[in-house]
Amino acid sequence: MGKLVLTSFVTLDGVHQAPGGPGEDTRDGFEQGGWSVPYGDDDFGRFITEVFDGADAFLLGRRTYEIFASYWPKVTDPADPVASRLNSLPKYVATSTALTEPVWSGATAIHGDLAKEVTALKERTDGELQVHGSGALAHSLFALDLVDTVHLLTFPVVLGAGHRLFAEGTLPTAFRHAGGRITAAGVSIQTYDLDGRPRYGSYALPDDV
Repeated sequence: MGKLVLTSFVTLDGVHQAPGGPGEDTRDGFEQGGWSVPYGDDDFGRFITEVFDGADAFLLGRRTYEIFASYWPKVTDPADPVASRLNSLPKYVATSTALTEPVWSGATAIHGDLAKEVTALKERTDGELQVHGSGALAHSLFALDLVDTVHLLTFPVVLGAGHRLFAEGTLPTAFRHAGGRITAAGVSIQTYDLDGRPRYGSYALPDDV
């Protein structure tokens, strides 16, 4: 059975909306898109290459699929570490509507019960079923306990507004640190495996309890 791996870019205040460009996601009047771009150095590129090297298939939300489909099919260099995977591997799109034409080669819409559909995808994937961006989908996957590993890239910037990856109401979840690094530009890249529910304690002295 494969594992579901989520890669997400967030600011120091937890915003994950529109990291890649001004017009990427302007919901709720968000005008600060493209905040991750100034930090895209060689260290960042090496990590992204490593991530895509491990992909066996992709699971995307509808918005992220449309952003990717408008760009990556035009990148035809077979040596490109991201385009070569995205253009050749299966892509599953969680959506309630049909995909518009032309459909990106290898893309399939999944409908209905998300837990059942994603569990079936994991069962027939040998390695990593990767989720990139796809914030609304990520929220649903966390709520359903379907995420196995998170690559969390935290950028040294605070925006003060925007949609957050771990919004209020997120299912309480514990994580186990599985590795990390910091890029020359200051991006903290940390990998976590999900580890069940949080465990609680108290720093109070015994006589105070």
